[in-house]
Amino acid sequence: MTAVDDADRERTVAEFGEAVNMTAGELEKWLRTDESKSVGQSSGDGESVGHASGRRIVDLLRTKSDELDEDDIAHMRKVVGYVHRHTAQRPAGDVTHTKWRYSLMNWGHDPVK
Repeated sequence: MTAVDDADRERTVAEFGEAVNMTAGELEKWLRTDESKSVGQSSGDGESVGHASGRRIVDLLRTKSDELDEDDIAHMRKVVGYVHRHTAQRPAGDVTHTKWRYSLMNWGHDPVK
């Protein structure tokens, strides 16, 4: 893995901050719900990829920017990409109680917020 330069780190942290619009506490509470656990692609251990990502996002939100390592920055990029791809696929109508919204919320983004 190549080293992350300061400009890339700052850009990634800023984009992550824009994509993730839930607080660590909101996301932690959401991840305990049945709705959160009902969506996403299984990673083989019974937990969805998005749910596992959500737990990592909680940790990232509680980590000071200057303490983020290269793996953290890489995961932040993954989150930004996921949120951008999936918000572009917004279904028509009220999305409040949709798997589309629940999936995004597992990745720290509530599209109705």
